Amino acid sequence: MNLRYLVIEGNIGAGKTSLSKLIAERKKGKLFLEQYAENPFLPKFYENPERYSFPLELSFLADRYNQLKNNLSSFDLFNELIVSDYFFMKSLIFSAHTLQDDEYRLYRQLFDIIYSTLPKPDLYVYLHKSTDLLLKNISKRGREYEKNISDEYLKGIETGYFNFFKQQNQMKIVVIDTNNIDFVNNEEDLNKIENTIFNNEYPVGITRIIL
Repeated sequence: MNLRYLVIEGNIGAGKTSLSKLIAERKKGKLFLEQYAENPFLPKFYENPERYSFPLELSFLADRYNQLKNNLSSFDLFNELIVSDYFFMKSLIFSAHTLQDDEYRLYRQLFDIIYSTLPKPDLYVYLHKSTDLLLKNISKRGREYEKNISDEYLKGIETGYFNFFKQQNQMKIVVIDTNNIDFVNNEEDLNKIENTIFNNEYPVGITRIIL
């Protein structure tokens, strides 16, 4: 598959940033990472979700749009591989889970306007991992503001992703079950997932793969 714009996503702790870095290094591609750690509302949100969910999601919406617009417009999508650990629709998935109904309706109006102006990836890869393994990864990396993330919250985010996938009829989406592989510490596993991404032709819609 001739990929120029590849998105690798997953739930919190799925390893999307790690895999994006590894793939970009191997393929000598341009790497775009989400700057979530710089968002001043994120620690506040995990402490008080009800109060800070709306400013957090609006902040992420603006940050993601600006980063994607600035980065994607400065590269030739026909001649360079771009690897990103997030896609703009992530904003919609998380906001649907965190916002009140009236807030979400307003947010969705803003999202739809912006979403239509951004290029779509040639392939969207979602790394699926069970919530118990996600929680282990989250605990292992030891970020203070993530210590209160619950199993229930992760399951809600996962449901949001899959509900979004079912609504898509123009994107190629590959869902890879990574419960039994370790692409960070095992080169053979990394080779498997790289081969899965680049050496297959995928149809529009959802393709599920277990490695």
